[in-house]
Amino acid sequence: MEQDTRPVLVLGATGYVGGRLVPLLLDRGCKVRAAGRSDRKIQGRPWGSHPNLEVVVADALDTAVLTEAMRGCRAVFYLIQSVRPGEQDFATLDRRIAYSTVHAAHAAGVDWIIYFTGLGNPTHLSDQLCSRYEVGEILALGGARVTQLRAPLVLGSGGACFEMIQAFCGYLRVMFAPRWMDAKCQPIAIANVVEYLAGCLEHPETAGQVYEIGGPEVLTWRELFHIYAEEAGLPERMVLVLPLRIHRISIWWMNLVTPVSVALIRPLVERMRDEILCRDDRLRRIVPQKLLSCREAIVKALAEVYRQEVASSCFDAGSTRLPAWAGGQTHPETRVCRDTFSITLDGPPELAWNVVKRIGGDTGWYFGTFLWQMRGFVDELLGGPGLSRGRRHVDSVAMGDHLDFWRVVAVEEHCRLLLRAEMLAPGEALLDFRIRALPDGSTELRMTPSFEPRGIWGRIYWWIIAPSHSLMFRPMLKQMAKAAGVRVLSGPACVTEG
Repeated sequence: MEQDTRPVLVLGATGYVGGRLVPLLLDRGCKVRAAGRSDRKIQGRPWGSHPNLEVVVADALDTAVLTEAMRGCRAVFYLIQSVRPGEQDFATLDRRIAYSTVHAAHAAGVDWIIYFTGLGNPTHLSDQLCSRYEVGEILALGGARVTQLRAPLVLGSGGACFEMIQAFCGYLRVMFAPRWMDAKCQPIAIANVVEYLAGCLEHPETAGQVYEIGGPEVLTWRELFHIYAEEAGLPERMVLVLPLRIHRISIWWMNLVTPVSVALIRPLVERMRDEILCRDDRLRRIVPQKLLSCREAIVKALAEVYRQEVASSCFDAGSTRLPAWAGGQTHPETRVCRDTFSITLDGPPELAWNVVKRIGGDTGWYFGTFLWQMRGFVDELLGGPGLSRGRRHVDSVAMGDHLDFWRVVAVEEHCRLLLRAEMLAPGEALLDFRIRALPDGSTELRMTPSFEPRGIWGRIYWWIIAPSHSLMFRPMLKQMAKAAGVRVLSGPACVTEG
């Protein structure tokens, strides 16, 4: 990097692109400020304790806090993505965050913002890309020089595009697809994207410019699926293209058979419908690098998946916010429903923790697999994440990780794992695992599902599912004890608290 020793601020440091850009900047000797709403989520990353990393807790909508985070920085990477599960009005949120960033940058004296977003067909921009383009215009209103990098599609392990291709080819031997299957695309590998972003810092002449960045080849989606099947060692997939532009059905179907939620599928499908190709290669001459072909990008992504070394994922953007009632700050009218299940084990807490930390993903939920799968299937039918997105690592868990349709919101080694539900439900749900060493050397493993219903439908939902908790969770605790290889001393006992 250049000899400027001032730090750079990365907004969206734990997102898909930010989670790969930050370690690259650190490897190059750059001082980085990683901003997020949870410092523990950032610190839980492999690079979270790097000596050149400064973690700042900042909500992008809090202009005063954001101003302090930017103070003294030579540049700001704007990698915030408002399109996420549960967000209904992403355009308004995009606009509010962009204006907050503009005011903060002006107050802090930052005059360079590097912004990464998608590239669309200028004659047929989706609502999502219209909003993203507007963000680029807003960021320039405060006088800062804005470098915009626009990519047609990003291809890499953990990305929405790769997850979709992987699920389609992995589950379906015969694929029915709309006409966009033969539309041409120009994907760029995520490794090349972060190389371009980092490279911009070395070239001040990129400030104030808009660049289109794509891969070295143009091919159809049909060809992309064929390449994946070959490299994954799968039998030839038959693709039957329907002579229809079944846009909404495509979104629903892709949400059902892939782990990607509707919030991420919709903008992806909207871009897949059109031929989107880069019209300039100026940045390629300024920041020269070897651009990976689609086959090379897929081979690299598959290797990272097989080694369980996926650096970041499109599922990482979930909030780790805890509801007020989880900390005991309940409104007098707030009704929280809870069940508590407890089992006492003949062994140290470490044995119980080894089982708890592996829950979800390929390990499963130890009991009632079919019922968990049915709940996940219903969630996907309704547009939620379901169970198919799995988890980041098999035997380690960190703040902010996704576990099927749950999000890790608290981790205390050998003591506690707290999950917040991201499934679609008429209320907010938590699942709390607590491990406690008892004076006689045994261990108590306690499991508490809790739910704050929203309105009458929320209460009906709880009344329907509450009777199943005793049937599900008590055998589940027994199976967890069996998986830990320890003897059950007492329980499982069930105490209903509300």
